[in-house]
Amino acid sequence: MPRILIADSLAPAGVELLRESAEVDQLRDKDRPRLPELIADYDAVIVRSGTEITREVLEGGDRLKVVGRAGVGVDNIDLAAATQRGVLVINAPTANSLSATEHTFALLLALARRIPSADASLKAERWERKNHVGSELQGKTLGVIGFGQIGQRVATRARAFEMETLAFDPFLQEEVARRLDVEPVALEDLLARSDFITFHTPLTDQTRNMLDESRIALMKDGAAVINVGRGGVVDAEALLAALESGKLAGAGLDVFPVEPPTDFRLAAHPKVVATPHIGAQTTEAQDRIATETARMVLAALRGSLAVSAVNLPFRSSGSRGEPFLRLGEQLGRLAAVALGGSLRRVQVDLWGIDEELQRSVAVAALKGALIPSCGEGVNYVNAERTAADRRVELVQATHSDQASYAHGAEPAAGAWVADGVAEASGTTYRHGEIHGDLRVVSFAGFQLEFQPRGRLLFLRNRDVPGFVGRLGTLLGDAGINIADIHLSREPGGDALAVLRTTPACGRCWPSTR
Repeated sequence: MPRILIADSLAPAGVELLRESAEVDQLRDKDRPRLPELIADYDAVIVRSGTEITREVLEGGDRLKVVGRAGVGVDNIDLAAATQRGVLVINAPTANSLSATEHTFALLLALARRIPSADASLKAERWERKNHVGSELQGKTLGVIGFGQIGQRVATRARAFEMETLAFDPFLQEEVARRLDVEPVALEDLLARSDFITFHTPLTDQTRNMLDESRIALMKDGAAVINVGRGGVVDAEALLAALESGKLAGAGLDVFPVEPPTDFRLAAHPKVVATPHIGAQTTEAQDRIATETARMVLAALRGSLAVSAVNLPFRSSGSRGEPFLRLGEQLGRLAAVALGGSLRRVQVDLWGIDEELQRSVAVAALKGALIPSCGEGVNYVNAERTAADRRVELVQATHSDQASYAHGAEPAAGAWVADGVAEASGTTYRHGEIHGDLRVVSFAGFQLEFQPRGRLLFLRNRDVPGFVGRLGTLLGDAGINIADIHLSREPGGDALAVLRTTPACGRCWPSTR
């Protein structure tokens, strides 16, 4: 069973799910400084925002395969170091989206109606109605920066409040904007027109301090800012100055550049409604985050890529793409083994495979081609880097010639070039709507069909009578059964035999083979 370390708190539902399939330990606070040492005993580690997975930690994880982030942001994980070591990083990007959406409106309404100050006044036994005049949302313009799942949910709810909604996102699709009745605009236009601005972007080099002094100057006088995303996307000093000067009417903040804050001037400002990063702190969200992360970590440890992977070199296509990945990897392995020499170039030719799967199949073939010489440490995360380090070139080509299809299914073909050429082509067969049956349809220049599984014996020989019979006798004498055999020949030349072998009934495999 795999061993999994939980480094931060995780809802019981997720812990129970993990324990059904793995040995699970909880990191104790007193042992936290020893994490780089302790990580060596684990196949996976699960963190929230409280634990840093640094390069030092990753370098200590000789058997570490997966880092699971129970939440969305992964800025506490060294992605470059994880990728270099072939460690898959996954997160739970959708589990807390509903809670974060609702908290956005909680802060928006609290800010618009001045609820915190009114509540504090009444608790102090003061009745000060005139001091807490707020504003309505109807007819106001909401600017949504970052239009992923949370941004889209926010826009849907803003429509119920009869707000006009603007959206900025470099990847916003027009079809999505039309469906949600939002106007896609440039960032500068959104800042100039919005009464309220809300952030739902990841923290990257491009988004860090994206709302700075110069962009605040573009905003309406008296506008307000809501941030339930990542603290670093708003320049805290610039925001504080805008509140002090009266340029902005207020801010609703659930996140801060440093958490917990070492400087509380912004959180304590009378124009700010602040909460301690509780956007996902609902019972429902915590259960979803825990179970979603647990399921994906276990699936990733089993080799599945139907997970929310952060550092794959291609976009995960879920379970639909897995047969094609297995096909690509098997073809890569077969061709590299047949090559027998040093690997210099991997060419992957694709017919009939969906565009969104093409990159992943090419990387899978590269992975398979590298494993015979580089070992099982090569995986989807680090295959390209491993190839670059060894000066192995990856070439991908896509073809539309349907006449090249094998049996009407979708094939992938590859050629691996060094001092010579080794080639393997294959396809997947449909079972209803599912691609699951892998077949090699040509190998080393011979046309034949076999399943790439089990123990396979490849024999190339002169095409002469009696060879197959003598081969069967030799294997029988060694206690080896032939489960199935596939033959191909060149008239007057060589022949190729591919045999799937099993030990004879009641016997083990011979000690020498």
